[in-house]
Amino acid sequence: MKQGFGVWTLVALVVGNAVGAGIYTTSGFALGDLGSPEWVVLAWLVAGLIALMGALSYGMLVRDITESGGEYLYLSRSIHPIAGFVAGWISLLAGFPGAIAFSATAFESYARAAVASFEQVPQDVLAVVVIVIAGGIHIGRVRFGARIHEWIVLLMLALLAILIAAALAAFWASPDLPVQSKAELAPFSLLAFANTLVWISLSYSGFNAAAYVAGEVDNAKRVVPKGMIIGTLLTMVLCVFVNAIIVYSTQSDVLQGQADVTARAAEAIGGLSGRRVAEWVIAISLLTSITAMVLAGPRVYAKMAEDGALPSVFRMRAGQPPRASIALQVVTAVVLVLIADLRELLNYLGLTLSLCLALAVSSLFVQHWRSGKRPSSKWYPLAPLAFVSCTVLFAVLTAFREPIQFLAAVPTLVLGAVVYLGLQLWKQRK
Repeated sequence: MKQGFGVWTLVALVVGNAVGAGIYTTSGFALGDLGSPEWVVLAWLVAGLIALMGALSYGMLVRDITESGGEYLYLSRSIHPIAGFVAGWISLLAGFPGAIAFSATAFESYARAAVASFEQVPQDVLAVVVIVIAGGIHIGRVRFGARIHEWIVLLMLALLAILIAAALAAFWASPDLPVQSKAELAPFSLLAFANTLVWISLSYSGFNAAAYVAGEVDNAKRVVPKGMIIGTLLTMVLCVFVNAIIVYSTQSDVLQGQADVTARAAEAIGGLSGRRVAEWVIAISLLTSITAMVLAGPRVYAKMAEDGALPSVFRMRAGQPPRASIALQVVTAVVLVLIADLRELLNYLGLTLSLCLALAVSSLFVQHWRSGKRPSSKWYPLAPLAFVSCTVLFAVLTAFREPIQFLAAVPTLVLGAVVYLGLQLWKQRK
């Protein structure tokens, strides 16, 4: 089943997965919570460092288990099948489809702004079409889909680099930039900072994307960790630069609580033409996010089917993409576009997915304790300990500040466990 995915394919998968809606929208809400641009930039930097610790930790997991499947695989093998099933359940119901639906809806919004004729298209049609096209790209041949994704990522990186360079040149040339806040630095609030980090973590959550296709990579023990680390570092640089430019482009009160902060920042720097260019760059970035998740997500469902946790039709056949799993994900994402409140869904996902990632990384300690074999990395136990501690700490603080987010995750976890136990009883009766 090896597809010969190389380092660049994995870097493109990580960057494409991570550089989506969050990098362009989160800072407006972060400014509303934190009050000062300085705290917002610090939050992006801290979240990036935590993601880097996560990438190093996932590299250790891949060196031990070189199969596709991500959190489902690691938790099933290292802790208990029910833990893996619940993680896969979350990915199946909301994790990947929810993020795809959110990115597709955001793509539609920016495409409508960039192309006037799209205003005539009925609501949600563009979002549904782009999801279906992404599924069509990957459902044929694995290498074809991967190549298309690589080229879209390359185009996005080139345009984003030009946009960043133009913004930095404007900052250098204009005496009015960067904009200095009229107010003093807002007092630091740990609870607000934690809540912001949970939001921002969604923008970095693609750091582990390469692990989902590890079973299709030659020499996965070396290539997959390398792809994740390079991709995470590149994502971190992009996130910090883009959001520093955003928050220092105009007065904070213009951006606070707004979702279209990147377009507003581009207009403040380059006028209406700058805004239009930014909208095109954002739309292309959202396409990379959609194609990356359509490539990665179905590998989880295929692995679950291989283990008997889902019907065998969703399995991956040798040398072929998991077509039924791709179709399942496309249908689920389309349904979410049509019926769900995506902003509330993303609030819920930020906390739930963060805890899933932390639990997967914690399996390194479980493996070490059970087998007595220490992971072969100089970053153990520092990287996994830092990632798990920070993720759990900020999740707990967020639960105190926003208990509804925490309570919303409980029914999903319980339902996943109930479905798992029901499947086990059904198998025994057969």
